[in-house]
Amino acid sequence: MRHRYECPMRWADLDQLGHVNNVVYVDYLQEARVDMLRAHGRGPERLAEGLVVARHEVTYLKTLTFDFRPVSIECWVTEVKAASFTMAYEIFHEDAEAGRVVYLRATTVLTPYVFAEERPRRIAPEERAALEQHLEPDAQPRRRTPALAESRSLYPVHVRFSDVDVYGHVNNVKYFEYLQESRVTLVNELVPQRRFSVVVAQTDVDYLRPLLFRPEPYACHSVISRVGTRSMTIDSEIRDGDQPLARAQVTVVFFDLASERSTEPDPEVRASLEAAALQVRPS
Repeated sequence: MRHRYECPMRWADLDQLGHVNNVVYVDYLQEARVDMLRAHGRGPERLAEGLVVARHEVTYLKTLTFDFRPVSIECWVTEVKAASFTMAYEIFHEDAEAGRVVYLRATTVLTPYVFAEERPRRIAPEERAALEQHLEPDAQPRRRTPALAESRSLYPVHVRFSDVDVYGHVNNVKYFEYLQESRVTLVNELVPQRRFSVVVAQTDVDYLRPLLFRPEPYACHSVISRVGTRSMTIDSEIRDGDQPLARAQVTVVFFDLASERSTEPDPEVRASLEAAALQVRPS
């Protein structure tokens, strides 16, 4: 059984292209997830208030623009293990004429956590029973984000006080914001007079250790790992010194603003990006 959540949209959710920003979608997923877990009452409600995200896989299918009606989100459980479970999501609008228009599909691996002791815990029997009400098994294996062997760009991640949740950890959604800032910095370094636009097609993030609020910045290392005909892939790693805290792989598609379709970049832009993909430095 899938849980359905009607998520209100905000004008501030839009980016400079007039689309819902890729980071905001992950905020929508979080709202839907909490709504599903809280719907079950006091026992399983602990999950909504005591979870850490271990991994996100987010596939952006179609651009979403502002609408006064809520956007619908279905979420369900695909796997329950001893100390973790996986949820799947679909964000869409549905009406009689267009049918279901899907904007995003995603999965999240979650672990129950004892924040007072900074350790994961096992799923309780009543929590497992509640989760299994929404179980639709999916045998598709999860991908793993590769470790970053080399780096082309270094972006200092300054954690703001508002980035931190009630448990003292940086919220999982904020990582997408840090990755976005790092990605924009990388592209600006490579093509200062950039004459192209991109939209995000896929973001995979592995959360390895929590980021905490502190005055010293963390470091986000990034490199272009692939340049395709109409897309490119950027690998990133957020670190505290030599300690990796999160790994990500983001695929972006070159985008024509007039036609609102994917396009090929100009030859000189492609040359700069391809050169950068080859000229990396030790991480």
